[in-house]
Amino acid sequence: MGAGASKNTDGEFNESDEDGQLYVSLKMENRKLTGELVPHVFGSLPLVGSWDSSRALSMERESVSMWELSFVVPPNHETLDFKFLLKPKHSNAPCIVEEGPNRLLIRGALQEDTRLALFRLENAEVLEYQVFVKVDRVSPFDLAASWRAYQENFRPSSVRGIPDVSINSEPHTGGENGSFVGDLDPEHYVVPAPSTSVNSIVYTANMTESPRSPVVGSGCSTNSIRDVDVPVDRPTTFKGMEIIVPDPSTVCQGSGLVESKSVGTFTALQKQDGQRGYFVDRGVGSPRLVKSGSTTFTTNLNLETDTKNSMPAAAGAVAAAAVADQMLGPKEDRHLAIILVGLPARGKTFTAAKLTRYLRWLGHETKHFNVGKYRRLKHGTNQSADFFRADNPEGMEARNEVAALAFEDMISWMQEGGQVGIFDATNSTRKRRNMLMKLAEGRCKIIFLETICNDVNIIERNIRLKIQQSPDYAEEQDFEAGMQDFKNRLANYEKVYEPVEEGSYIKMIDMVSGHGGQIQVNNISGYLPGRIVFFLVNTHLTPRPILLTRHGESQDNVRGRIGGDTAVSETGQLYAKKLANFVGKRLKSERAASIWTSTLQRTILTASPLVGFPKIQWRALDEINAGACDGMTYEEIKKNMPEEYEARKKDKLRYRYPRGESYLDVIQRLEPVIIELERQRAPVVVISHQAVLRALYAYFADRPLKEIPHIEVPLHTIIEIQMGVSGVQEKRYKLMD
Repeated sequence: MGAGASKNTDGEFNESDEDGQLYVSLKMENRKLTGELVPHVFGSLPLVGSWDSSRALSMERESVSMWELSFVVPPNHETLDFKFLLKPKHSNAPCIVEEGPNRLLIRGALQEDTRLALFRLENAEVLEYQVFVKVDRVSPFDLAASWRAYQENFRPSSVRGIPDVSINSEPHTGGENGSFVGDLDPEHYVVPAPSTSVNSIVYTANMTESPRSPVVGSGCSTNSIRDVDVPVDRPTTFKGMEIIVPDPSTVCQGSGLVESKSVGTFTALQKQDGQRGYFVDRGVGSPRLVKSGSTTFTTNLNLETDTKNSMPAAAGAVAAAAVADQMLGPKEDRHLAIILVGLPARGKTFTAAKLTRYLRWLGHETKHFNVGKYRRLKHGTNQSADFFRADNPEGMEARNEVAALAFEDMISWMQEGGQVGIFDATNSTRKRRNMLMKLAEGRCKIIFLETICNDVNIIERNIRLKIQQSPDYAEEQDFEAGMQDFKNRLANYEKVYEPVEEGSYIKMIDMVSGHGGQIQVNNISGYLPGRIVFFLVNTHLTPRPILLTRHGESQDNVRGRIGGDTAVSETGQLYAKKLANFVGKRLKSERAASIWTSTLQRTILTASPLVGFPKIQWRALDEINAGACDGMTYEEIKKNMPEEYEARKKDKLRYRYPRGESYLDVIQRLEPVIIELERQRAPVVVISHQAVLRALYAYFADRPLKEIPHIEVPLHTIIEIQMGVSGVQEKRYKLMD
């Protein structure tokens, strides 16, 4: 950085060195650091101004194990007297000051710079940090250039003369009509949410798929799940609750499948009986087989007919990927099973529910099958921890039985057009996973999704939630007894747990907290598996609110015209002021919150009274492009373009305006917004447009794609989505009529 100058043999700069300043970089490294303790520096006046630990300067994280604090001092600076300390990141526990004498920085040299920084914890454990110091001489001109570049980073580009990123640093003290932030009570504006709104009160596992045939068990208790869907055309794959796994050799003879040792691409084969077969790569744990065109899963590539049920209701990349999959042949018949693996209380069902919601929103037919729900229906909700022991043959047989039943239900659903099945159970042994792979042979591709959590606080919290919400403990009056029983159940699983090492897998290690962690993938390829990995990397359970609201009433709203880029009306201006007061009150303690708008001026003007928060413009948040119909009223479209009017009326989801967009197009361009909303750990206020907010709301509420064009998103109303460990909850505020 700038013109450098070398140190002398004593580590100090010579008096004869050229004029300039010293750029000092203090670094600490600990490869075992969890991230819960943040290094700080405190010391004498020239450095930080106080030995008060509350005023210590936080070091910035440079990498997973390295922390840095950099500053500029003159070459003849006074002796800097300081120490390192550690502050807990998420608690008010006392700071931990390094042991040993104070450190001295003299003329750019750190005395005893090789000395380790030692921190003694309450449990007598000692943390060791390596300490480094790097000093460069920087010319005044380089400093000036660096400062100019720094300032230019805060000078955003603009759209229609309005900055695309901005922040008002001065707080807003009041508004018109006597509305002050301190006077507003958000609860006064609460209105009932629609009956189909987000609901996370129900235990998540109970919201998963129900058995496709009646399940009656002698152990069923009074609080078992009811309303089981029983289709009359379900293929018979078991009798009663006895699961029959066909012998592979018998299946091959009966269906015309023959084993092949050749390793080639999709190839036709003429068999003796005149039937035409195909070589199919059957994926994890499967040999290459020749599959007849008359088998249960179709191999015909006629996209107009046979693929009708398997094509997702989607546009853009999702549709392109689906077409490519169909054209490439019947590899694994294009059905995917995501099989969860992990100990209880590790967030498997939470992860499965979020992934199900995401894939459905993208347009993939996805269902969530929870084996625990099947077990409770068959064997009741009063099973003790002994039922889950590995040395209990009756319990093992019963659990394998319901697992096979749930898996066969998932396969049957796939035969009817389903694309992605998420199979939610512990699946914690190789024997269980091998059983599932045999059931999947030639029927679907398998990806294991393993969740590993080593944070005892998160595990304890999850166990408490389980006792409070799970039907397994609904009849347990003693909370502590329920806790002990579940911990005994957990211990039984831990004794036989075998991490995933086979086949295609995604392994999430300490990812659930959103603070660090790692994700491992093995043998993962293709569009959809890639999207799944990308989603899982960015999702977490840190609680935070997301506020969705339309812009204030625009001039085109008054005229009844669609599209356009008009300013807000007087009513819209009033809403902007009320919104600013509401957000200031609701998020007054959330200074890390941000405001997202589209690039259209009606959203930017609505956000203009909001101060103290960064404002970011997203072109992806622009209203649906009405194309040739932009600026018209619906009556004008009906009169001048009757064919377009009728086409839109018949299918609002897929209808695309001439040279414009459809709702499916909007969903595709909103995927980066969804990923970023999932990644955010601070509150976000999204000010956008009706079609866009319908699509965003549908994601959080897990609403079917076909309902998106009809979701009610009124003007001057705030929809608060609360995301966290307990799921998703909704609250609505109507600030104006």
